[in-house]
Amino acid sequence: MSHESRTESVPDRLIVQDASSAAGAGRNDAIPRAGESGTGSVDRAAAAGGGLLLVGVALAAANMRPAVTSLSSVLGGVRDSLGAGATWASVLTSVPTLCFGVAGISAPLLARRWGMQRVVGVALGLLTLAMLVRVTGGATTVFAGTVVACGAIAMCNVLIPVVVKESFPNRVGMATGIYTTAMAAGGSIGSAFTPWLRTELGGWRLALATWSVLALAAFVIWATAGRNASTGSSPATPSRSKGDKSLARSPLAWAVTGYFAMQSLVAYVIMGWLPEVFKSAGTGAGTAGALLGLVLLIGVPISMVLPPLVTRTNGQSVWTVGLAATAIAGFLGILLAPMTAPVLWAVLIGTGMSAFPLALVLISLRSSNAAETSRLSGMAQSTGYLIASTGPFLFGVLHNTTGSWTASLLVLIGVLTVQAIIGVFAGRPRTV
Repeated sequence: MSHESRTESVPDRLIVQDASSAAGAGRNDAIPRAGESGTGSVDRAAAAGGGLLLVGVALAAANMRPAVTSLSSVLGGVRDSLGAGATWASVLTSVPTLCFGVAGISAPLLARRWGMQRVVGVALGLLTLAMLVRVTGGATTVFAGTVVACGAIAMCNVLIPVVVKESFPNRVGMATGIYTTAMAAGGSIGSAFTPWLRTELGGWRLALATWSVLALAAFVIWATAGRNASTGSSPATPSRSKGDKSLARSPLAWAVTGYFAMQSLVAYVIMGWLPEVFKSAGTGAGTAGALLGLVLLIGVPISMVLPPLVTRTNGQSVWTVGLAATAIAGFLGILLAPMTAPVLWAVLIGTGMSAFPLALVLISLRSSNAAETSRLSGMAQSTGYLIASTGPFLFGVLHNTTGSWTASLLVLIGVLTVQAIIGVFAGRPRTV
């Protein structure tokens, strides 16, 4: 079945896919089905999705990146201050993707038992505490606090899009735009301002702790909004008929999973290590953090316009290759002439990182119905994030072994080449 024959709206399905779990649970809980009391539930959900909840969604989304990008922008200073080794830093940068993979399994299970609103609220509370606690001790405390913080972020990453779908059924596009923009902006601001905060506040501990204020604000607003709006406490799981084949036997499903894994690996290497690469090339810490902020900021407008564009083409292979080639050009610039045009290299890399929304679109277009989308998304995201978690660790270890970033960057360019090749197959207009 070709994607051109579908009648579902892509933005709606993107919400479904972005909240995937390994089992595909909790994906379509907000979509009224034929034969159900759809009108009444939609009216109630629309009423629940008030302005305060929308603010809560935006603030929660804004917290999904600063815990990672703020630390990466001052990682070298933190490591030196704590007397930690390069292996510690390499493992630390792998934490987010590991958490995202595990959360794909655990978040829907917790949501089924306790309700999405409550789980997200607890996650935001844990995030606030973890960001405070991790700056109070040594290397072990920083590591443990970061693990808890990333676990909390992962829970929100899985569940908030489902809350958006359920609470704003008639305003999905608007709410999603606010959600994705806030997420990208939060990551950019966290990277750009943390080096400045370190200078102004006299150290990295207070600089990192400052971002807990944003998490606390999200927790307070979310808790307040939760008193006036409730989302389904028992999300429905899309049914799977006995005739459905296992996606593990589908080459196309593995191509989509491979594409998601490769682009995630590249993205988290960038978020974890790019400031250190720029600092090694000769930029100051503040400039390096600002360049990472620029990389993340570029994704805001691109993420808004890319999905509608790619769905108008008969196949997305050209887009997958083009984005990978753009990122490769940026990394080649850093490798060959890092200080010649660092802003240009950052813009090219940021453009190439827009493979993330493209990967989400591919999950939607390569499946023929909501249940299939859920299954494919669960496979792509849980497996993909676990594969991607090896990237930041190996990138750092390779640098520590060779004493330079050259080998690490060459391997990353190789990963982007594999991403482009897999993308050719994942981008062909067919379904699993």
